[in-house]
Amino acid sequence: MTLNLDALNNIITSVNDALWAYLLIGALILCGLYFTIRTGFVQFTMIGDMFRQLVDSSSKSGKKHISSFQAFAVSMATRVGTGNLAGVATAIAVGGPGAIFWMWLIALFGSATAFVEATLAQLFKRPSSESFIGGPAYYISRGLNNKWMAGLFAVLITLTFGLSYNSIQSNAICGALNKAFGFDPLVVGCIITAIALFIAFGGIRRIAHVSSVLVPIMAIGYFILALYVVIMNINMVPHVFKLIIENAFGFNQVAGGGLGMTIMVGIKRGLFSNEAGEGSAPNVAATADVTHPVKQGLIQALGVFTDTLVVCSCTAFMVLVSGFYTTEGLEGIQLTQASLESQVGSWGTIYVAIALFLFAFSSIIGNYYYGEANIRFLTHKKWVLTVFRFLSGGVFVFLGAVASFEFVWNLGDLFMALVTLCNLIALVFLCKYAFKLLNNYRDQRRRGIKNPVFHRSDIPEVADKLDAWE
Repeated sequence: MTLNLDALNNIITSVNDALWAYLLIGALILCGLYFTIRTGFVQFTMIGDMFRQLVDSSSKSGKKHISSFQAFAVSMATRVGTGNLAGVATAIAVGGPGAIFWMWLIALFGSATAFVEATLAQLFKRPSSESFIGGPAYYISRGLNNKWMAGLFAVLITLTFGLSYNSIQSNAICGALNKAFGFDPLVVGCIITAIALFIAFGGIRRIAHVSSVLVPIMAIGYFILALYVVIMNINMVPHVFKLIIENAFGFNQVAGGGLGMTIMVGIKRGLFSNEAGEGSAPNVAATADVTHPVKQGLIQALGVFTDTLVVCSCTAFMVLVSGFYTTEGLEGIQLTQASLESQVGSWGTIYVAIALFLFAFSSIIGNYYYGEANIRFLTHKKWVLTVFRFLSGGVFVFLGAVASFEFVWNLGDLFMALVTLCNLIALVFLCKYAFKLLNNYRDQRRRGIKNPVFHRSDIPEVADKLDAWE
């Protein structure tokens, strides 16, 4: 059963073309470049610190809160998912092999953007009964003192992650299980909906616990399988890189509609996968209990690298080696399944289906939290949160099972463009605080302080708005 939404889909496609072609692509690249330069190329010069923060057990309060690693795992749960398996395959099928180059590029610069937004989320976070709470809605409201823009962002991110993205994840799960086992999407949709609703009513600690277990297992397992494919085709590595680079600049296009399409699709699918600049990961980054905001900024920058340069590249290699990206009728997760099957046999299709289930389901529960955090920003009425939980874990998860592949991705692209533009505007005005925090952190490290500590008096101009810092 598939809903017929062609008329609505055509309207959404037209709006998407205008938003992405002129506004969003330029904004993402310009902001990424600016943040990279102003932070002194933080994503390259502080890689060692990024890994150290993953095992840093120190906290600001000493109380039981979400750890840095758990916050990293939840944000990776939404990053590592359908975008890495189905999104990469779609980018290659539509934009050609060169789309992967633009995914890499947006990730390299986007990691600086991820650092800025996560650091700001930590700075302006607020205490809550369960953990800390924060994100763009909070740093817009408190840092810019702009209530209406903060409310707009909260609504947009709730629509994007809490609702439309869950449809994409559900759609991918149903497609993968249908190809591998012949399962009815309607039945699978009902099962996913039931499980998602159960998790949705469990709170951030249950989400953090589930994600911290699932994410490392599924990411490592998928990486090992992809590494096996690379080793078995080691002689093809130079050819794959050559194919990507040549097609990235419009030479020898095999698929897609020219250079413009290659760039647009590569950046869209790259952003969907790594989320750098969308304002999503900062909602989880704010929950971590750390001694300095920069620590969580570094961890989130590492998440962008892990997602795109490692996991997405694994999928890209398998698809390009197989050559199936030029085959008509193969799209999304089915293309990834066919590519892996050509390398390891028929069990590859089953493996991808299972891996996709784990990736996408962890994304569903992570997406739900992004929506919940922003619902709580908008209102404290319990009935509103209850309605959202049913819409996120129920209605839109089920919609993904019965709607078309093209519709759910177009809807996701539309909301992704709107929420990212809103967040980038805020980052341009607030990034000065992230730069000051980074200078403060680096200064403490230069003075031999192994565990830098932030005090709100270090940034006196907003000290009265920093409720979570002594």
